[in-house]
Amino acid sequence: MLVPIVIETTNRGERAYDIYSRLLKDRIIFLGAPIDDIFANLIIAQLLFLEAEDP
Repeated sequence: MLVPIVIETTNRGERAYDIYSRLLKDRIIFLGAPIDDIFANLIIAQLLFLEAEDP
């Protein structure tokens, strides 16, 4: 699977993100597949990460 890359430019330079990581940085979780047990665990992990980062 090909994952798009986005480039973010800041005063510290440029950084490349895969699109899903960039969306997660903005607290957006993208659901683009049917939810099975494995996908559900990934979603829960992302939600727990976001909660720990900024409760």
